[in-house]
Amino acid sequence: MYSIAKPARNLAARAADMALWLIALIHLLLAASLIAMVASISQAHAATEAICGGTNIITGLEKTDPAKLARLKAEADAIPNGKGIFWKIEKDGIAPSWLLGTMHVTDPRVLAMPTGAADAFATASTVIIESDEIIDEKKSAAAILMRPDLTMFADNKTINDFLNPEDRERLERGLKERGIPLTLVAKMKPWMIASFVALPACEMTRKAAGASFLDKKLAEDAVSHGKTLKGLETLIEQLAAMDSLPTELHLRALIETLALGKTIDDVLATTTDLYLSGDTGMIMPMMKAVSEDVASEDASYADFEQRIIIDRNKTMATRAEPILGNGNAFMAVGALHLAGDEGLVELLKRQGFSVTRAN
Repeated sequence: MYSIAKPARNLAARAADMALWLIALIHLLLAASLIAMVASISQAHAATEAICGGTNIITGLEKTDPAKLARLKAEADAIPNGKGIFWKIEKDGIAPSWLLGTMHVTDPRVLAMPTGAADAFATASTVIIESDEIIDEKKSAAAILMRPDLTMFADNKTINDFLNPEDRERLERGLKERGIPLTLVAKMKPWMIASFVALPACEMTRKAAGASFLDKKLAEDAVSHGKTLKGLETLIEQLAAMDSLPTELHLRALIETLALGKTIDDVLATTTDLYLSGDTGMIMPMMKAVSEDVASEDASYADFEQRIIIDRNKTMATRAEPILGNGNAFMAVGALHLAGDEGLVELLKRQGFSVTRAN
């Protein structure tokens, strides 16, 4: 995956960027565990607006800062396999398989999938997703409850023990604006809280009404049509990856996520437009453009990228190889796992598969 550790930033700017990474995480990287955990909160406190708003950030830059937009496009163009969300996987002697990059949202445009994907899914005998545990919410919840240390503070601690008075007030106010009392989530680790405040109101509403996001819908359809369903990770592995990052950065990211306000809607609108156009390489440069550009030294982004993307890409590729080796599979994982030198497209090529854009 392309590096996001440069240019380096100070803590405040890194926290703003981390907030945007959390938004990307829940929509494009880490579907099953986060959405399973926020379901009960969203059902209790969902907004009534099911139509997503937001302004396209790229369109805004075209008018206000074309030079900056040109730099972002140059960065995106340099990312291997940064264009296209639907790929054909081939190897001599076996039936072709397919790879779809997903968004973990309920948007009907996303659920429709790109041209050819629905037909490929229909004819596939095996469907591969990030975690097959997502198909059973009760089983998912039970698995997560077996490891409360990954999502909840221990030893009678709460998030209040890690906040100064000013940040506590900001957190309490930001949650209250979203209809969530701080007391309800005080035992949760900050990245868990941030994961559901990163959801725009429209997504909260649709998910609370029972709408399935793309990956879950594919899993449900696979089971209902008698296909073999395979998962590449467990929910615990996904949660452990997030929990391995420093608490300090998670705390600042939570505060900054709340401070983004309606900008979250803009980020989701832009991300969705880029996804639908297949320009996934532009997503992270766009997100970086939203945050401050301050120079100072830090390695947190390299760590985030390594643990949340690169390490997981390698795990997925290793576990997918024998399944793809049987042919006629349809594999669907978060879109940001596909691009880059360490993305799934390149990793599958190194395994001897031919991987070409199908859309």
